[in-house]
Amino acid sequence: MGKRVALVLAGCGVFDGSEIHEASAALVHLSRGGAEVKIFAPNIEQRDVVNHLKGSPTEEKRNVLVESARLARGNIQDLAELKASDFDAVIFPGGFGVAKNLCSWAVDGKNCTVNEHVSSTLQAFHNAKKPIGLCCISPVLAAKVFPGCEVTVGQDKNIDGRFPDAETASAIAELGCKHICKNVNESHVDKANKIVTTCAFMCKAPLHEIFDGIGTMVQEVLKLA
Repeated sequence: MGKRVALVLAGCGVFDGSEIHEASAALVHLSRGGAEVKIFAPNIEQRDVVNHLKGSPTEEKRNVLVESARLARGNIQDLAELKASDFDAVIFPGGFGVAKNLCSWAVDGKNCTVNEHVSSTLQAFHNAKKPIGLCCISPVLAAKVFPGCEVTVGQDKNIDGRFPDAETASAIAELGCKHICKNVNESHVDKANKIVTTCAFMCKAPLHEIFDGIGTMVQEVLKLA
């Protein structure tokens, strides 16, 4: 019987929601791994709405759950309804929506607050000793909720211009967590906390390398489940 995995989204689109390629990659790898997946998102208003053609904010108002339903092909539930007891693992794709809607990292950095349903979901899986998978910027959620945990967002230096957000690693360390440097096609497993992370689009890399890295994260999550 396949593992039951909850996937938590933060909207639809890299600049104000979930990164679409990351969400799709996670779903493809979960499907290949025989997992049974249900998708969730918080029923809240987005922090902002970005015109992805121009890269600038608009005056629109959008709902995170409604926008996430685009990625879920309509088959989605309110995050408030997620019960850790119904699943073997949980996975969070990245995208600016994680840093804007699931927490306030985009504005407040390491001093951010985490959405109550996101925090309670993470705590519930952690308390049940069930694995948590995070990619791109979403490892900051674990860093904020679980002081002392180990995560990766790639490298802590902007090697060859490929890691423009390398300072995120320093902020994670300032939260009392250990940042582990990894390449884009790798993931890190914090065995003590059952947290699996990979950098995805935190690295400027070809899409297939990002896809492969997310694959290693999903595989490790399913092994731990």
